[in-house]
Amino acid sequence: MNPRKEAAPGLTIGALARAAGVPVETVRYYQRIGLIEEPPRPTQGYRRYPEAAVGRIRFIKRAQRLGFTLREIGELLTFDSRGCEEARRIAEARQAEIQRRIADLNAMHKALERLIEGCRRPGARHGGCAIIDTLRRRD
Repeated sequence: MNPRKEAAPGLTIGALARAAGVPVETVRYYQRIGLIEEPPRPTQGYRRYPEAAVGRIRFIKRAQRLGFTLREIGELLTFDSRGCEEARRIAEARQAEIQRRIADLNAMHKALERLIEGCRRPGARHGGCAIIDTLRRRD
């Protein structure tokens, strides 16, 4: 009789990736940049990740969706409930950056709107394309 070999505790990299909803390469990348720890390789078998790694990867992905950079996420991961002041500082900086980007995008939107409207005017096509001409113009 062969006793059944019990599976080692934890998750393989593939199981971790599936549970966290990311590709395996994402897990490997997060390991390379230090956002998640790479478990030691046993002499036989595969590395096993703790269940908590799923929550950590989900935290990273949620923070990315909110616009945090991976560097900022690395900082956030070092905080616990006592790090609220630092976390707020990082969030406020991210919020300010997003506001700047929104202002830039609004300005771009208005500039494109003017160009498009210029092309719609009667007779606008006689002298070429206003959009192409504007993009070719040297500042």
